[in-house]
Amino acid sequence: MTSWTDHLIILPILLPLFIGAAMLLIDERHQQIKAFANLGSIVLMGIIALLLMRAADTPTVTGAAPIAVYRLGDWPAPFAIVLVADRLSALMLALTSLLAFAATVFATAGWQRLGAHFHSLVQFLLMGLNGAFLTGDLFNLFVFFELLLAASYGLVLHGSGPARVRAGLQYIAVNLTASVLFLIGVSLIYAVTGTLNIADLAIRIPQVAAQDRALLEAGAAVLGVAFLVKAGMWPLCFWLPTTYAAAAAPVAAIFAIMSKVGIYILLRLSLLFFGADSGASAMFGANWLIAAGIATILFGLIGALASQEISRLAGYAVLVSSGTVLAVAAAAGQPAVTAAALFYLVNSTLAIAAFFMLIELLERGRDPGADMLAVTREAYGEDMPDDPDAEEVGLVIPASMAILGWCFVGCAAVIAGLPPVSGFIAKFAMLTALLGDDAAAGISPLSWTLLALLMLSGLTMLIAMTRAGIRTLWSPTERADPRVRLAEIVPIALLLLGCVAMTVQPQPALSYMQGAANSLHAPSAYTDSVLAPTPSRIKTGGGS
Repeated sequence: MTSWTDHLIILPILLPLFIGAAMLLIDERHQQIKAFANLGSIVLMGIIALLLMRAADTPTVTGAAPIAVYRLGDWPAPFAIVLVADRLSALMLALTSLLAFAATVFATAGWQRLGAHFHSLVQFLLMGLNGAFLTGDLFNLFVFFELLLAASYGLVLHGSGPARVRAGLQYIAVNLTASVLFLIGVSLIYAVTGTLNIADLAIRIPQVAAQDRALLEAGAAVLGVAFLVKAGMWPLCFWLPTTYAAAAAPVAAIFAIMSKVGIYILLRLSLLFFGADSGASAMFGANWLIAAGIATILFGLIGALASQEISRLAGYAVLVSSGTVLAVAAAAGQPAVTAAALFYLVNSTLAIAAFFMLIELLERGRDPGADMLAVTREAYGEDMPDDPDAEEVGLVIPASMAILGWCFVGCAAVIAGLPPVSGFIAKFAMLTALLGDDAAAGISPLSWTLLALLMLSGLTMLIAMTRAGIRTLWSPTERADPRVRLAEIVPIALLLLGCVAMTVQPQPALSYMQGAANSLHAPSAYTDSVLAPTPSRIKTGGGS
C-alpha cells in the first residue's frame, strides 16, 4: 500500500497545471485573486520541494542517499513514465520556487496588469521547469521543455512594446530551432538504443555495437547542441542578453533559472551516458563542454565591460554564471568540484534574479522617462483594464535611494565574488577543489586556466558593476526619490537574504551540494533505483 507521501513527486507538476488552468477562467479584472492563487501554489510547491530535499538527504540503512522514483500507472521501468527525485532535482525545485515567489510578489506592484494571463503563464512555466528537473526519460523531457518554452514566449512579450516584440521574436525563433535539434538528437539515440528512459540508456550505451557508435554519438552531439542553446553557451548565446534586458523585471528574474535548466540536463546526462564507465564513449564531448564554458565566460566578461545599459550587464552576468558552472564542473569530473560549482550556481542565480528586479527600481529613480513600467502603461494603457491606482506606481519610502544603493552593493559583491560574501565562498570552494587533488602531482594547465578565469571574472564584473553603480547612483543629474512599493523591495531583500544565509552558514549548503555531487558521480545508484522491480518510496521522517 502506498502512502500520500509517495505522490509528493508528481505534485510540483500537477499543482501548477490545475492552478494555472483554473486561473484562465478568472476575469483579468480580478488580479488580486489570481495573485493570491499563484502565490499560494508557489508556496505549496516550495514546501513540497523542501520535503523532497529532506527525504533525499536522509541516508538509508546502508548509508546511501535515497532516490525516490514515481511510476505513473505503476508500470515497470523502462516502459513506465517515471519521475525521479534526488538531492539535485529537489534542490532545483526549491530554487525555482524561491525565484518564482519573489518575482510574483514583485509583479503584484503593477506588472501583473500589463498583459493577459500573467499568473497562469507563470504557473505553466513552473510546471515545465519542475517537470524538466524530475523527469526520467528524454521524450517527456522534450515535452516539459516545450511547455516551459511556450509559457516563456508569452512572458517575454508581457507588457508589449517594440523592444520586447523584437527580442521575443528572436527568442522564439532560436528556441524553436533548438527544439528541432532536440527532436533530431532524441530520434537518433532511440534508433540506436531502442529506449528513451534515461536510466535504461545509461545501461545500454556502453553495450552499443562499434558500427552503431558513430550514429549514437552524432545523436548525442545534436542533443547537446540543443541544450547548449538553451543554456546560453557561446556562440549560441547572442539572443540571451537582448531578450533578458527587454523582458519585464519580474519575468527576467524568473528567467535567471532558465539557462540553468540546460546546465542541469547537460551535467546529469553527461555523467550518466558518458561517464568513466561508459566504455568506448567515455567522456564523449567533455572537452567541447569545457571549451564552450570557457568561451562563454570570456564572451560574457567582454559583453559586461562593453555594456552601456545596466539591464544588458545583468544579461551578460547570466552568461558568466552559466559558463563558469559548465566549465568548472565538466573540467574536473570530481565530486568536490561539482559540489562547489552547484553552490556557485545557487548563489549566482539568487543574486542575478535580485539584480534584474533592482534594475527596474534604479532606472525609475534615475529618470522618470526610464521607468519601464510607467512607459508601458502610458503607451498601452488604453488597452489595459481600468485600475484606480494606475497613476501611482508606489509610495515614496524614506531614504529609498539609500536602500536601493545598499541592495546594489549586495548584488555587486555577490556577483563579483568579493570577500566575505557567498560569491567569494563559492569561488574559493571551486579553486580549492580544482587545486586540491592536483597539488601532489602538480597542477594541470587546465586547472591553472580555470583559476585565472575565476579571478579574471571577479575583477571584470567588479569593474563593470562599479561603473554601472557610479552612473546610476552617483550621477550628478537631478533626480527625485523613486516611488517604491513594499512589494517591490521585499522580494529583492528576500533573495539577498538567501545569499546572506549562505555567507553566514555555508557549511550546511556545501554539505548538501557535496551529497548531490556524489550522487551525480555515482550513476549506478540512479539506474538501480529507477530500474528496480519496486520503486523507492519517499520517507519524510527522520529515519529510513
